[in-house]
Amino acid sequence: MGRGRVQLKKIENKINRQVTFSKRRSGLLKKAHEISVLCDAEVALIVFSNKGKLYEYSSDPCMEKILERYERYSYAERQHVANDQPQNENWIVEHARLKTRLEVIQKNQRNFMGEELDGLSMKELQHLEHQLDSALKQIRSRKNQLMYESISELSKKDKALQEKNKLLTTKIKEKEKALAQLEQQNEDMNLASTVLVPQSLKTLNIGSSLEDRDDGGNNEESQTHGNAHLPPWMLN
Repeated sequence: MGRGRVQLKKIENKINRQVTFSKRRSGLLKKAHEISVLCDAEVALIVFSNKGKLYEYSSDPCMEKILERYERYSYAERQHVANDQPQNENWIVEHARLKTRLEVIQKNQRNFMGEELDGLSMKELQHLEHQLDSALKQIRSRKNQLMYESISELSKKDKALQEKNKLLTTKIKEKEKALAQLEQQNEDMNLASTVLVPQSLKTLNIGSSLEDRDDGGNNEESQTHGNAHLPPWMLN
């Protein structure tokens, strides 16, 4: 017996519905690939499951090129029709275009994070790997540049601190030298005053003895007269 026609309606059984979706999806992706190879056509296929999971196929390594081409074509076609339409409808079309582009960008972002890779082909995975390698190279280059600039800045600061340290060391040595000279001058002055006082006392005693010899008769009077000019501690 031949195969009967399947009635197109929603499959109520969740398990059967999921199995049918998986089989039909695989066949649909296969047919899209075949038509792109056999007919040299640009094919972009996007499927969302009932749970919101995305499955896609693109004959070009970058689906964005096909989607941008579709957006340009559809937008140009809609422009001819929308010339006589109200401005609000143009905003609706623009919103739909931007929403589609946003979904594509979000999907690419999830792929960059390593999510939802099951539906990607070998070419798409290779293209994604190439993009990640390029991004890593740029990140490493920027990181090395920042490290070099930081090291250079630290070297300049270290050199400035060394120069400041040398200047402070020189000033400390000069102050120590000046202090040592001042202490030496004080010691010399103390030594000179210690030597001059006994010599003055000796000179005064010699003068009085000579007067005693010259004036023997007036010894007592001259001694009394001379002692009048001496302080009390010298008389004792």
